[in-house]
Order: sequence, then C-alpha cells, then structure tokens
Amino acid sequence: MHIAMWSGPRNLSTAMMYSFAQRSDCFAWDEPYYSAYLTRTGITHPMGDQVIAAGEPDPDKVIARLRGPVPDSKAHFYQKHMTQHMLPGIDRDWLRDVTNVFLIRHPARVVASFSAKLEDLTLDEIGFRQQFELYELAKSFGQTPIVIDSHDIREDPEAALRKLCAALGLDFDPAMLSWSKGGRPEDGVWAPVWYGAVHDSTGFAGAEGPLPALPAKYAGIVEEAMTYYEPMRAVAHEYVIT
Repeated sequence: MHIAMWSGPRNLSTAMMYSFAQRSDCFAWDEPYYSAYLTRTGITHPMGDQVIAAGEPDPDKVIARLRGPVPDSKAHFYQKHMTQHMLPGIDRDWLRDVTNVFLIRHPARVVASFSAKLEDLTLDEIGFRQQFELYELAKSFGQTPIVIDSHDIREDPEAALRKLCAALGLDFDPAMLSWSKGGRPEDGVWAPVWYGAVHDSTGFAGAEGPLPALPAKYAGIVEEAMTYYEPMRAVAHEYVIT
C-alpha cells in the first residue's frame, strides 16, 4: 500500500511519520516535495539551500518515486506530505494511485506553533486551503479519503491509531506508540530546525489544553483557515474517531 499522509506544518506530522516507521512492514519518506517547493517559490526557509540540494527539485521525478516500488522491499510506503508544497502546475493525477489520508489540526494551534519559527505567515503557508482542495480532488477520483484530527490522536493515541489502521486495512502494531529519542533515519535534512520537540519525545504528547491566545494580526488567517478545517473536522469525527 502507498499511503499519502497530507497535513499542514506543525501538525503532529513528524510524530505520525515516526509512528508508521516503527512498523517493520513500512518505509517512510519525509516531505518529498520540499525541495521542489523551495526551488519554485524562492521562499526563504531555514536551511533552504541544504533542503534543495538534498532533495529532488523536479516534481515529475518525485511523482515517479511516489508511484513506484516500495523502497527496501517493504510492504507499505508511508509518504509524509505538506499540503502547501503542492503548488499550481504540479501534476496531481498520481493521487489516484495512492491511499490518501488527511491529518488536520485546529488553525489556532498551527499558527501558534508555526509563527514561533516563521513570524510573517500567510494562509497558503499553513496549507489549509490546499489540504481541502486535495481532499476534494481525492473524492472526485471516487475515493473515500480518511481524515483524522491530531487532537484525537493526542487524546488517546492507541484508540485513534487502531481506528486509523482499521480504516487503512492494516493490523494495528503496538510498536507505533513509541520510538527512541533523537534523530531518525527517515528524517529530512531540515530536522535540526523543525524536529526538536519530537526528537526529545519517545511517543505522542499528551492531550492538548485550551486553544492558544494569538496576536490580533493572525485573526484573519485563523478565521479563513477555519472555513477549510471545520468541514474536514466533521468528517474526521464521523469516520475515524466515533
């Protein structure tokens, strides 16, 4: 199985990648389009030159690998995607060939976390619009995409992962609940900038507290992002968590 896990930044995506990488039957690829995204947009990110050099800047070559054989002769190919990396002009027809899963998180939590790294945010940089568009695209292909909320995973990791695995047609593996501290073989070259918290962890963090208070300048971004988050949250609650 080729599993395309779609999320925005600061959304438990690295912990989920570690969780699936703990399975002996799964190979994980960290943000396949990151190099192409920085190359095409010219956006300045920490370690941007290293990200571009270490990755594949040609989206068509990325797609060939995403559709291709599972590396290391594993049974399943877990692909950790950032939705904002799917720029206009990048072919999306390959989504027909994979099992699409959408990992969502409340916009206020995403903005609070991401703004600590990049203060001047735009809606497109946090990926909510793109995530909803990709979700609708997967549905247009006749799929019933799986949607899961990071809040629910942190609330009860085992229950949420059991339901996610069942939705994927996989047996749950208890190894998915923990990992060793520090860097991982599946980490992208950018891990020293973005993965500090998860490198200090040995499993999923505990339940989330109240929504964070944000500076007024982010109110418009959060409000608009909610228009994409809320319909997907309703689907996550209906199909995965209950």
